[in-house]
Amino acid sequence: MALGRKDQEQATEAGQRRSAPPAGLTRLALLTAGSTFALIFLGGLVTSTGSALAVPDWPLAFGRLVPRLVGGVRFEYTHRVVAAVVVLLTCWLAAWAAWSEPRVWVRRLAWGAVGLVVAQAVLGGITVLYGLPLAVAVTHAAVAQGFFALVVGLATVLDPAWSHPGGGPEPARAEAAARLCGAVSVAAYLQILLGAVMRHLGAGLAIPDFPLSFGRLIPPFETVAVEVNFAHRVGALAVTLLALWASVRVLRLEGAGRFLCRPARALLAIVALQLCLGAFTVWSGRAVIVTTAHVATGAAVLAASVMLTLRCWARARGHGQEAVAGAPAGAFARGADALQA
Repeated sequence: MALGRKDQEQATEAGQRRSAPPAGLTRLALLTAGSTFALIFLGGLVTSTGSALAVPDWPLAFGRLVPRLVGGVRFEYTHRVVAAVVVLLTCWLAAWAAWSEPRVWVRRLAWGAVGLVVAQAVLGGITVLYGLPLAVAVTHAAVAQGFFALVVGLATVLDPAWSHPGGGPEPARAEAAARLCGAVSVAAYLQILLGAVMRHLGAGLAIPDFPLSFGRLIPPFETVAVEVNFAHRVGALAVTLLALWASVRVLRLEGAGRFLCRPARALLAIVALQLCLGAFTVWSGRAVIVTTAHVATGAAVLAASVMLTLRCWARARGHGQEAVAGAPAGAFARGADALQA
């Protein structure tokens, strides 16, 4: 019986399972992720220095392609230039993936990244043109972090190590660890959004002491700023506990190996650094470099948890078989199936 079109596509894709992604494509994905991280750092620097409206027009800058780089204009304009570089890299990544990547769901995720980065650029312009409205500014941050997580995910699944995870923990245990790591990713993303609300409300020092709050465990909730600030602190505790639980669980998996242990240890180290930066942000009175590093490290927590989640899924799917053409199990697999429908 002749195969249907969909069956033929699946057979073709299955025949390419043992072909790792081109090394150049993997490096491009890593470059795109690294550039996006630099962009997030610069975005935090723009906010920390109060330079978000240093250039009042968009897409030009004071009606010119290159303005005079003085004061806060230097930070805002550099942010725009790096954003343009990230857009170009993302388009290049999607085009290359469309040409050489056999996995349909990976190709579609790459084009989804293009859609997100374009939306992010438009939101950045609206933020400037409408004078930094809170809802738009927070949405701008939300899309930025979502785009970063997606690009990190693409870099992870385009890594040959993900395509050939080898043996390891029992699939059920690896999948359970992946679900827990996924919960860390969600919690970290929500915590970042809460931090964005706090920054744009100017509530970073609404509670001026740490680790206590006005000398108490629970502060008096007299203003919205205090409520948001304290919620951010509670969220930090929740992310820390989840990350500790997930990392220890992964490290204790039999046969986890360097493939899983390295990102698990990295997650623990980054979370510890983030806690220290959060404390020093308060103690330093929101010093620019410390505050900006705190923003960037929050994104690094998200990146590490996303990578660990996907690597656990790869082990769950790759126990005793190749996983290059199959999407990870569970929720990620359902998303991939939807992309192929």
